[in-house]
Amino acid sequence: MLVKKPRLDPQVFRLPVEKVRAGYYSDAYFNNTKALLESEGRHPRVLVQVFQRKDSVLGGIDEAIAVLKLCSGKASPDGGWIEGWDELVVHALHEGDEISPWETVMTIEGDFTLFAHLETVYLGTLARRSLVMRNVREVVAAARGKPILFFPARHDHWRVQTGDGWAAHVAGAIGVSTDAQASWWGGRGVGTVPHALIAAYGGDTVAAAKAFAGNYAAEMQVTVLVDFENDSVRTALDVAGALGPDLWGVRLDTSGSLADRALVDRVGDQAPKGVAPELVHLVRSELDAAGHAGVRIVASGGFNAERIRAFEADAVPVDAYGVGSSLIRGANDFTADVVLCDGRPCAKVGREHRPNPRLSLVS
Repeated sequence: MLVKKPRLDPQVFRLPVEKVRAGYYSDAYFNNTKALLESEGRHPRVLVQVFQRKDSVLGGIDEAIAVLKLCSGKASPDGGWIEGWDELVVHALHEGDEISPWETVMTIEGDFTLFAHLETVYLGTLARRSLVMRNVREVVAAARGKPILFFPARHDHWRVQTGDGWAAHVAGAIGVSTDAQASWWGGRGVGTVPHALIAAYGGDTVAAAKAFAGNYAAEMQVTVLVDFENDSVRTALDVAGALGPDLWGVRLDTSGSLADRALVDRVGDQAPKGVAPELVHLVRSELDAAGHAGVRIVASGGFNAERIRAFEADAVPVDAYGVGSSLIRGANDFTADVVLCDGRPCAKVGREHRPNPRLSLVS
């Protein structure tokens, strides 16, 4: 017997229930399907199965279930809503489950008119959250236990932050950058002393870092970006000397179009650009030599799983990775098919019923 795992309460998602029920976010053809079946008095009992085509990690399943729980049903003659969840039978996998191509991740059984209008919404939810979860799980594995900081908020629309942050959290990210991303588990956003604050202090990284630490060191691990002047070694040493035990780490974020000044001084025009392994090694050795062995190094700027694997294979002394836009790139689309109708097989060719014993009944 499968052990029941807790699911997020549907209220966590703050769904726009009335609009979802009305089909506002649904493809028109699903709304038309519901309307036509109702007008014809046709109420087929169907089994819908949901799957995708990759080796992946399942995200968004609790949110998809919430859509079904809160938004299935039909309009009542008086303009109200008759809820349909109690008439449906839903089986599903859980958040963070590893899934294989074509594996059934959820089935929905019941009067099709009660949930035909919801397919767009629950499939889109699964696609987005699974994309993020799969990408984060991959970089977490590549980092071999080192913290991954989830930093893609600035690369996408703000309204996706809450669910994306939850997906990243389940997949193993150790920190997210906004309170919205952390809201579903009651956390807080974390971050570093940003370039904008340094600029507001006239480009003086040390001054900005001291002011930041003076206000926030008691409540967070202070990490400072040190590439503002493209002289990360000197800046890291200056910040470490000024902040002392208030400094948790320095963050290397050199642009991929620039070679850090310290490397240029040593190698000349052939100096590697961006956050190169050579730069990390140099910052680490100089911090250690100056008595700052406890200061961590966070590497960011264009990191993905492949690049992190290369750093780890070469034992580059990074303590944590900040990863941004690569975590929201790619696709992880889901499909839903009616495979049984009134107890008889009626699937599209190639989409036959594929029962999955891993599914658990959703109460």
